[in-house]
Amino acid sequence: MAPPTAVLTAKAPKPIPQLSQAVKYNGMVYCSGSLGVDPETSKFVEGTVKERTRQALKNLSAVLEAAGSSLNNVVKVNVFLTDMSNFAAMNEVYDEFFVSQPKPLPFHSDVEVECTAFETTKARL
Repeated sequence: MAPPTAVLTAKAPKPIPQLSQAVKYNGMVYCSGSLGVDPETSKFVEGTVKERTRQALKNLSAVLEAAGSSLNNVVKVNVFLTDMSNFAAMNEVYDEFFVSQPKPLPFHSDVEVECTAFETTKARL
């Protein structure tokens, strides 16, 4: 099995030296968090959360393309908002990029919660 490979493209903001835009491993692409930063200016795009969401998703798309993938291959997305009143605006832009039909939650629930944790005795930081 090939070792993990860092992904770097000039079409997305340059990461700080300790990080990468993504890592490819075992047929998967693990993208780092993307902000609404213009890769040409290294500054946040002006406007509302919609413009910054659009830029963040364009950046992710460029990274995925550089890794030999695309937004069509995305299997999981995490979105972090500092203000939930921005959710509807962010979601409008999200729908521009991820156009597949929404799937209902199990048993037609209106909420589902997910998390990731580590085993206390096995984790090594």
